[in-house]
Amino acid sequence: VQLQASGGGLVQPGGSLRLSCATSGRPFSRFTWGWFRQAPGKEREFLAAVTWIGDSTYADSVKGRFTISRDSAKNTVYLQMNSLKTEDAAVYYCAADPGRVRTQAAHWAYWGQGTQVTVSS
Repeated sequence: VQLQASGGGLVQPGGSLRLSCATSGRPFSRFTWGWFRQAPGKEREFLAAVTWIGDSTYADSVKGRFTISRDSAKNTVYLQMNSLKTEDAAVYYCAADPGRVRTQAAHWAYWGQGTQVTVSS
């Protein structure tokens, strides 16, 4: 599975961004898809995931602000981020795994290259 994340950039606090993760190589519908982020000096943090049947899971830190979705026709997974805070600044990664949702990054098999999100006024 190949993953290509995009959509990062500079946004002011309170603003919004939508990240995209284009996928290829394996049947899109048979995977669990997730988003993580990693700030300098910190571990990679689970944010959200969606299973192949459409069940979504969120970390408490982003629940109510971020929304994960997928478009099977486009083989793309999205992360809509609203009400962004300065502490949301990080490199954001999409990930895929044929198994169930797990919050530890080490359990995910496939990773995109990351896209930088900067939140600053």
